[in-house]
Amino acid sequence: MYKKFVNRIFIGAAFLSMSVAGIANADEVKEISGAGATFPYPVYAKWAEAYAKLTGVKMNYQSIGSGGGIKQIKAKTVDFGASDAPLQPEELDKAGLMQFPMVMGGVVPVVNIPGVKPGDLHLSGKVLAQIFMGEITKWDDSRIAELNKGLTLPNSAITVVHRSDGSGTTWIFTNYLSKVSSTWKDNIGNDKAVSWPAGVGGKGNEGVASYVKRIKGSIGYVEYAYALQNKMSYAQLQNQAGNFVSPTSENFQAAAANADWAHAPGFYMVLTDQPGAKSWPITGATFILVYKTQDKPANAAAVLKFFDWAYHNGGAMAQQLDYVPMPSSVVSLVEKTWANNIKDRSGNAVCTYGLMFNF
Repeated sequence: MYKKFVNRIFIGAAFLSMSVAGIANADEVKEISGAGATFPYPVYAKWAEAYAKLTGVKMNYQSIGSGGGIKQIKAKTVDFGASDAPLQPEELDKAGLMQFPMVMGGVVPVVNIPGVKPGDLHLSGKVLAQIFMGEITKWDDSRIAELNKGLTLPNSAITVVHRSDGSGTTWIFTNYLSKVSSTWKDNIGNDKAVSWPAGVGGKGNEGVASYVKRIKGSIGYVEYAYALQNKMSYAQLQNQAGNFVSPTSENFQAAAANADWAHAPGFYMVLTDQPGAKSWPITGATFILVYKTQDKPANAAAVLKFFDWAYHNGGAMAQQLDYVPMPSSVVSLVEKTWANNIKDRSGNAVCTYGLMFNF
Protein backbone atom coordinates (compact mmCIF):
# COMPACT_ATOMS: atom_id res chain seq x y z
CA MET A 1 0.00 0.00 0.00
CA TYR A 2 2.88 2.37 0.79
CA LYS A 3 4.46 1.70 -2.59
CA LYS A 4 1.15 2.38 -4.27
CA PHE A 5 0.92 5.68 -2.42
CA VAL A 6 4.35 6.98 -3.33
CA ASN A 7 4.04 5.95 -6.98
CA ARG A 8 0.79 7.78 -7.64
CA ILE A 9 1.14 9.86 -10.76
CA PHE A 10 0.30 13.55 -10.89
CA ILE A 11 -3.18 14.08 -12.27
CA GLY A 12 -4.53 17.27 -13.76
CA ALA A 13 -7.71 17.45 -11.71
CA ALA A 14 -7.75 16.06 -8.21
CA PHE A 15 -10.11 16.57 -5.31
CA LEU A 16 -8.54 18.18 -2.29
CA SER A 17 -8.76 16.19 0.91
CA MET A 18 -9.09 19.32 2.99
CA SER A 19 -12.14 21.49 2.51
CA VAL A 20 -12.06 25.16 3.43
CA ALA A 21 -14.64 26.05 6.06
CA GLY A 22 -16.15 29.49 6.37
CA ILE A 23 -13.54 31.45 4.42
CA ALA A 24 -15.24 32.95 1.39
CA ASN A 25 -12.13 34.45 -0.20
CA ALA A 26 -9.74 31.52 0.24
CA ASP A 27 -9.76 30.70 -3.46
CA GLU A 28 -8.91 34.32 -4.29
CA VAL A 29 -5.41 33.97 -2.82
CA LYS A 30 -3.08 33.76 -5.82
CA GLU A 31 0.29 33.69 -4.08
CA ILE A 32 1.57 32.13 -0.88
CA SER A 33 4.93 32.85 0.71
CA GLY A 34 7.39 30.74 2.65
CA ALA A 35 11.02 30.72 3.66
CA GLY A 36 13.56 28.38 5.16
CA ALA A 37 15.30 25.10 4.50
CA THR A 38 17.41 24.62 1.38
CA PHE A 39 17.29 20.83 1.90
CA PRO A 40 13.79 20.45 0.30
CA TYR A 41 14.06 23.37 -2.14
CA PRO A 42 14.43 21.21 -5.30
CA VAL A 43 11.20 19.30 -4.65
CA TYR A 44 9.29 22.36 -3.39
CA ALA A 45 10.24 24.17 -6.61
CA LYS A 46 9.06 21.26 -8.72
CA TRP A 47 5.77 21.03 -6.84
CA ALA A 48 5.25 24.79 -7.06
CA GLU A 49 5.69 24.80 -10.83
CA ALA A 50 3.16 21.99 -11.33
CA TYR A 51 0.67 23.48 -8.86
CA ALA A 52 0.81 26.91 -10.49
CA LYS A 53 0.02 25.38 -13.88
CA LEU A 54 -2.95 23.55 -12.38
CA THR A 55 -4.42 26.26 -10.16
CA GLY A 56 -2.79 29.59 -11.00
CA VAL A 57 -1.61 29.88 -7.38
CA LYS A 58 2.10 30.66 -7.09
CA MET A 59 4.40 29.85 -4.21
CA ASN A 60 7.15 32.36 -3.41
CA TYR A 61 9.71 30.36 -1.44
CA GLN A 62 12.96 31.83 -0.15
CA SER A 63 15.61 29.11 0.18
CA ILE A 64 17.55 30.83 2.98
CA GLY A 65 18.23 28.04 5.47
CA SER A 66 16.21 26.64 8.36
CA GLY A 67 17.41 29.27 10.82
CA GLY A 68 16.18 32.06 8.56
CA GLY A 69 12.88 30.28 7.98
CA ILE A 70 12.23 29.96 11.71
CA LYS A 71 13.01 33.65 12.21
CA GLN A 72 10.72 34.72 9.38
CA ILE A 73 7.71 32.69 10.49
CA LYS A 74 8.15 33.92 14.07
CA ALA A 75 8.25 37.48 12.69
CA LYS A 76 5.11 36.72 10.62
CA THR A 77 6.70 37.96 7.40
CA VAL A 78 5.77 34.74 5.53
CA ASP A 79 2.77 32.41 5.45
CA PHE A 80 4.87 29.40 6.45
CA GLY A 81 8.36 28.56 7.59
CA ALA A 82 10.39 25.49 6.70
CA SER A 83 13.02 23.74 8.81
CA ASP A 84 14.97 20.50 8.62
CA ALA A 85 15.61 20.76 12.35
CA PRO A 86 12.34 19.89 14.09
CA LEU A 87 11.35 22.23 16.90
CA GLN A 88 10.81 20.72 20.32
CA PRO A 89 7.15 20.72 21.49
CA GLU A 90 7.98 23.29 24.17
CA GLU A 91 9.35 25.76 21.61
CA LEU A 92 6.34 25.22 19.35
CA ASP A 93 3.93 25.94 22.19
CA LYS A 94 5.83 29.04 23.29
CA ALA A 95 5.68 30.49 19.76
CA GLY A 96 2.10 29.37 19.05
CA LEU A 97 3.28 27.24 16.14
CA MET A 98 2.65 23.73 14.89
CA GLN A 99 4.92 21.72 12.61
CA PHE A 100 4.35 18.81 10.29
CA PRO A 101 6.73 16.65 8.22
CA MET A 102 6.52 17.18 4.49
CA VAL A 103 9.05 14.85 2.89
CA MET A 104 12.13 12.82 3.81
CA GLY A 105 15.58 12.70 2.30
CA GLY A 106 19.25 12.24 3.00
CA VAL A 107 22.29 14.39 3.71
CA VAL A 108 25.40 13.08 1.97
CA PRO A 109 29.14 13.74 2.18
CA VAL A 110 30.32 14.97 -1.24
CA VAL A 111 33.96 15.03 -2.32
CA ASN A 112 36.18 16.40 -5.06
CA ILE A 113 39.07 13.96 -5.29
CA PRO A 114 40.54 13.51 -8.77
CA GLY A 115 39.91 9.98 -10.02
CA VAL A 116 37.40 9.09 -7.28
CA LYS A 117 33.96 8.36 -8.72
CA PRO A 118 30.61 8.48 -6.89
CA GLY A 119 30.49 5.76 -4.23
CA ASP A 120 34.19 4.84 -4.53
CA LEU A 121 35.13 6.36 -1.18
CA HIS A 122 34.07 4.57 2.01
CA LEU A 123 33.86 6.44 5.31
CA SER A 124 32.76 5.54 8.82
CA GLY A 125 30.97 8.00 11.07
CA LYS A 126 33.97 8.22 13.35
CA VAL A 127 36.38 9.02 10.50
CA LEU A 128 33.91 11.52 9.02
CA ALA A 129 33.80 13.32 12.37
CA GLN A 130 37.61 13.33 12.58
CA ILE A 131 37.81 14.90 9.11
CA PHE A 132 35.35 17.67 9.98
CA MET A 133 37.14 18.28 13.29
CA GLY A 134 40.39 18.85 11.39
CA GLU A 135 42.09 15.83 13.00
CA ILE A 136 42.50 14.04 9.66
CA THR A 137 44.08 16.45 7.18
CA LYS A 138 45.33 14.28 4.28
CA TRP A 139 43.36 11.95 2.00
CA ASP A 140 45.92 9.16 2.30
CA ASP A 141 45.72 9.18 6.12
CA SER A 142 45.90 5.60 7.42
CA ARG A 143 42.45 5.87 9.02
CA ILE A 144 40.87 6.59 5.63
CA ALA A 145 43.11 4.12 3.79
CA GLU A 146 42.07 1.32 6.18
CA LEU A 147 38.46 1.73 5.02
CA ASN A 148 39.42 1.94 1.33
CA LYS A 149 41.78 -0.91 0.53
CA GLY A 150 42.33 -1.05 -3.22
CA LEU A 151 41.44 2.62 -3.74
CA THR A 152 44.32 4.95 -4.63
CA LEU A 153 44.10 8.05 -2.44
CA PRO A 154 46.26 11.12 -3.08
CA ASN A 155 48.74 12.59 -0.61
CA SER A 156 46.88 15.89 -0.73
CA ALA A 157 45.31 18.20 1.82
CA ILE A 158 41.65 17.91 2.76
CA THR A 159 39.59 21.10 2.57
CA VAL A 160 36.45 20.89 4.69
CA VAL A 161 33.42 22.80 3.38
CA HIS A 162 30.53 23.48 5.76
CA ARG A 163 27.50 25.72 5.93
CA SER A 164 28.01 29.36 6.89
CA ASP A 165 24.34 30.02 7.64
CA GLY A 166 21.95 28.62 10.24
CA SER A 167 20.95 25.38 8.62
CA GLY A 168 18.70 22.39 9.22
CA THR A 169 21.03 20.40 6.99
CA THR A 170 23.79 21.23 9.48
CA TRP A 171 21.48 20.25 12.33
CA ILE A 172 20.89 16.80 10.79
CA PHE A 173 24.59 16.38 9.95
CA THR A 174 25.84 17.39 13.41
CA ASN A 175 23.12 15.32 15.07
CA TYR A 176 24.57 12.28 13.31
CA LEU A 177 28.17 13.19 14.17
CA SER A 178 27.16 13.68 17.82
CA LYS A 179 25.74 10.15 17.87
CA VAL A 180 28.80 8.46 16.36
CA SER A 181 31.55 10.53 18.02
CA SER A 182 31.61 11.39 21.72
CA THR A 183 34.44 13.84 21.02
CA TRP A 184 32.26 15.71 18.53
CA LYS A 185 29.31 15.66 20.95
CA ASP A 186 31.34 17.01 23.86
CA ASN A 187 33.30 19.67 21.97
CA ILE A 188 31.17 20.83 19.06
CA GLY A 189 27.65 19.53 19.53
CA ASN A 190 24.42 19.47 17.55
CA ASP A 191 22.85 22.69 16.29
CA LYS A 192 21.80 24.61 13.18
CA ALA A 193 25.08 26.54 13.48
CA VAL A 194 28.21 25.36 15.29
CA SER A 195 31.78 26.60 15.80
CA TRP A 196 33.50 24.66 13.04
CA PRO A 197 37.07 23.61 13.93
CA ALA A 198 38.17 23.61 10.29
CA GLY A 199 37.25 24.57 6.77
CA VAL A 200 35.43 27.20 4.72
CA GLY A 201 31.75 28.10 4.79
CA GLY A 202 29.23 28.22 1.96
CA LYS A 203 25.72 29.65 2.11
CA GLY A 204 22.98 27.10 1.55
CA ASN A 205 23.28 23.67 0.00
CA GLU A 206 23.96 25.56 -3.22
CA GLY A 207 26.98 27.33 -1.73
CA VAL A 208 28.51 24.15 -0.28
CA ALA A 209 28.00 22.29 -3.57
CA SER A 210 29.62 25.17 -5.49
CA TYR A 211 32.69 25.25 -3.24
CA VAL A 212 33.19 21.47 -3.36
CA LYS A 213 32.96 21.47 -7.14
CA ARG A 214 35.64 24.18 -7.38
CA ILE A 215 38.10 23.05 -4.70
CA LYS A 216 40.14 19.92 -5.42
CA GLY A 217 40.61 17.77 -2.34
CA SER A 218 37.46 19.11 -0.67
CA ILE A 219 34.66 17.43 1.24
CA GLY A 220 31.28 18.90 2.20
CA TYR A 221 27.74 17.82 2.99
CA VAL A 222 24.60 18.54 0.97
CA GLU A 223 21.11 17.20 0.49
CA TYR A 224 21.21 14.36 -2.03
CA ALA A 225 19.27 16.18 -4.77
CA TYR A 226 22.07 18.77 -4.93
CA ALA A 227 24.65 16.01 -5.31
CA LEU A 228 22.65 14.53 -8.18
CA GLN A 229 21.95 17.82 -9.93
CA ASN A 230 25.60 18.87 -9.72
CA LYS A 231 26.90 15.41 -10.72
CA MET A 232 29.07 15.26 -7.59
CA SER A 233 31.01 12.35 -6.15
CA TYR A 234 29.68 11.14 -2.83
CA ALA A 235 31.00 8.79 -0.17
CA GLN A 236 29.37 5.59 0.96
CA LEU A 237 28.87 5.55 4.73
CA GLN A 238 29.10 2.71 7.24
CA ASN A 239 25.75 2.44 8.98
CA GLN A 240 24.82 1.21 12.44
CA ALA A 241 24.67 -2.38 11.12
CA GLY A 242 28.28 -2.09 9.93
CA ASN A 243 27.41 -2.05 6.23
CA PHE A 244 28.66 0.50 3.71
CA VAL A 245 25.59 1.93 1.98
CA SER A 246 24.89 4.45 -0.75
CA PRO A 247 22.45 7.35 -0.49
CA THR A 248 19.33 6.15 -2.32
CA SER A 249 15.60 6.59 -1.90
CA GLU A 250 15.36 2.93 -0.84
CA ASN A 251 17.98 3.42 1.88
CA PHE A 252 16.41 6.66 3.11
CA GLN A 253 13.12 4.80 3.36
CA ALA A 254 14.83 1.96 5.27
CA ALA A 255 16.08 4.47 7.84
CA ALA A 256 12.56 5.84 8.29
CA ALA A 257 10.83 2.47 8.39
CA ASN A 258 10.49 2.26 12.17
CA ALA A 259 9.58 5.91 12.79
CA ASP A 260 6.59 6.08 15.14
CA TRP A 261 5.06 9.38 14.04
CA ALA A 262 1.78 8.70 15.85
CA HIS A 263 3.56 8.90 19.22
CA ALA A 264 5.90 11.80 18.38
CA PRO A 265 4.69 14.93 20.25
CA GLY A 266 4.56 17.87 17.85
CA PHE A 267 5.77 15.48 15.10
CA TYR A 268 9.28 15.76 16.59
CA MET A 269 11.27 12.98 14.92
CA VAL A 270 15.00 12.44 14.31
CA LEU A 271 15.99 9.77 11.76
CA THR A 272 19.80 9.77 11.99
CA ASP A 273 21.85 6.61 12.78
CA GLN A 274 18.84 4.31 12.60
CA PRO A 275 19.16 0.49 12.76
CA GLY A 276 18.73 -1.66 9.67
CA ALA A 277 20.97 -3.35 7.13
CA LYS A 278 20.21 -0.80 4.39
CA SER A 279 19.58 2.34 6.45
CA TRP A 280 21.32 5.49 5.25
CA PRO A 281 22.70 6.95 8.50
CA ILE A 282 22.13 10.66 7.76
CA THR A 283 18.43 10.57 6.92
CA GLY A 284 16.04 13.30 8.00
CA ALA A 285 12.57 14.71 7.51
CA THR A 286 11.93 18.33 6.64
CA PHE A 287 9.13 20.26 8.33
CA ILE A 288 6.64 23.04 7.67
CA LEU A 289 5.84 25.59 10.40
CA VAL A 290 2.53 27.46 10.60
CA TYR A 291 0.69 29.39 13.30
CA LYS A 292 -2.13 27.69 15.15
CA THR A 293 -4.04 30.98 15.31
CA GLN A 294 -4.11 32.65 11.92
CA ASP A 295 -4.27 36.40 11.28
CA LYS A 296 -4.74 35.65 7.57
CA PRO A 297 -6.93 32.52 7.49
CA ALA A 298 -7.41 32.69 3.72
CA ASN A 299 -3.65 32.54 3.19
CA ALA A 300 -3.39 29.68 5.68
CA ALA A 301 -6.08 27.78 3.80
CA ALA A 302 -4.21 28.33 0.52
CA VAL A 303 -0.97 27.04 2.13
CA LEU A 304 -2.70 23.90 3.39
CA LYS A 305 -4.31 23.31 0.00
CA PHE A 306 -0.90 23.43 -1.63
CA PHE A 307 0.75 21.02 0.80
CA ASP A 308 -2.30 18.75 0.77
CA TRP A 309 -2.05 18.59 -3.02
CA ALA A 310 1.68 17.86 -2.73
CA TYR A 311 1.06 15.02 -0.26
CA HIS A 312 -1.40 13.33 -2.58
CA ASN A 313 -0.01 14.17 -6.02
CA GLY A 314 3.67 14.96 -5.53
CA GLY A 315 5.02 11.52 -4.63
CA ALA A 316 6.31 10.65 -8.09
CA MET A 317 7.98 14.05 -8.48
CA ALA A 318 9.62 13.67 -5.07
CA GLN A 319 10.95 10.22 -5.95
CA GLN A 320 12.46 11.53 -9.17
CA LEU A 321 14.69 13.69 -6.98
CA ASP A 322 15.38 10.84 -4.51
CA TYR A 323 13.21 12.17 -1.72
CA VAL A 324 10.89 9.83 0.19
CA PRO A 325 7.22 10.92 0.35
CA MET A 326 5.47 10.62 3.69
CA PRO A 327 3.45 7.40 4.12
CA SER A 328 -0.32 7.77 3.77
CA SER A 329 -0.81 6.95 7.46
CA VAL A 330 1.33 9.96 8.41
CA VAL A 331 -0.49 12.20 5.91
CA SER A 332 -3.78 11.25 7.56
CA LEU A 333 -2.38 12.13 11.00
CA VAL A 334 -1.11 15.48 9.75
CA GLU A 335 -4.37 16.47 8.08
CA LYS A 336 -6.39 15.67 11.19
CA THR A 337 -3.97 17.87 13.14
CA TRP A 338 -4.57 20.72 10.69
CA ALA A 339 -8.32 20.48 11.18
CA ASN A 340 -8.09 20.37 14.96
CA ASN A 341 -5.44 23.01 15.55
CA ILE A 342 -5.30 25.70 12.84
CA LYS A 343 -7.98 28.33 13.48
CA ASP A 344 -8.78 31.96 12.80
CA ARG A 345 -8.95 34.65 15.49
CA SER A 346 -12.58 33.75 16.23
CA GLY A 347 -11.71 30.12 16.91
CA ASN A 348 -13.14 28.77 13.66
CA ALA A 349 -11.25 25.96 11.96
CA VAL A 350 -9.43 27.08 8.83
CA CYS A 351 -10.16 23.73 7.24
CA THR A 352 -12.14 20.58 7.91
CA TYR A 353 -10.89 17.05 7.47
CA GLY A 354 -12.47 14.67 5.00
CA LEU A 355 -10.81 12.41 2.45
CA MET A 356 -12.32 13.12 -0.96
CA PHE A 357 -9.84 11.39 -3.27
CA ASN A 358 -10.78 9.09 -6.11
CA PHE A 359 -7.87 7.22 -7.67
